[in-house]
Amino acid sequence: MHRRARARRGAAARASGHGMISIMASAEKPGTDRSPAARQRRVWDRAAPGYDRQIAFFERTWFSGGREWLGERARGRVLEVAVGTGRNLPHYPAEVTVVGVELSPAMLSVARQRATRLGRDVDLREGDAQHLPFGEASFDTVVCALSLCTIPSPVEAVGEMRRVLRPGGRLLLLDHVGSTWPPVYAAQWLLERASVLAAGEHFTRRQLPLVKAAGFQVVEAQRLNAGTIERIHAVKPS
Repeated sequence: MHRRARARRGAAARASGHGMISIMASAEKPGTDRSPAARQRRVWDRAAPGYDRQIAFFERTWFSGGREWLGERARGRVLEVAVGTGRNLPHYPAEVTVVGVELSPAMLSVARQRATRLGRDVDLREGDAQHLPFGEASFDTVVCALSLCTIPSPVEAVGEMRRVLRPGGRLLLLDHVGSTWPPVYAAQWLLERASVLAAGEHFTRRQLPLVKAAGFQVVEAQRLNAGTIERIHAVKPS
């Protein structure tokens, strides 16, 4: 019982930590563009210089193995939506072609540096997950990691992912979601009272219902760490 209680407290702490990366970088100046996309761009532009250092802790303790899980399932021409600083790039197979879209120019700059260090030819572009700059049926795989929690309209984003996927193409998602443990979920809900207003960061969203509603066929769905982490592998019907 004591171990279980400690595990719940640890999960609650982890569920609070990831969002603080954006919350701490989210102070707004008077007179700035307050549209959802513009706000998210500013949040992540400010977070970019320290993002890799901060997120590394959570990769070890909260969603370890998640990026490798995504990379192992990627095939063909891959689009990574909200590529961020490119932390998934080392995990893609050498034979796939990778295109990345990111709202924040500062995050994208770090991703370009990472691609150069890896010696990997990656097409990295500035763009909005809700309005992807690609034609229909352009990709074999679409990947999105730890980003649908902050995209203003995840329904639109998932719809765009479906649009650009070829029939039979793979959708691979990794994100933090509302916990299956009520005490942890309560902590996430409380944290959202501040995080959504400050940085557009949601802790109780769940992506699986959106994936199903968009018409995908779910191949794999895993929930880990008190149900706060979810991995999804789905397919666009042929």
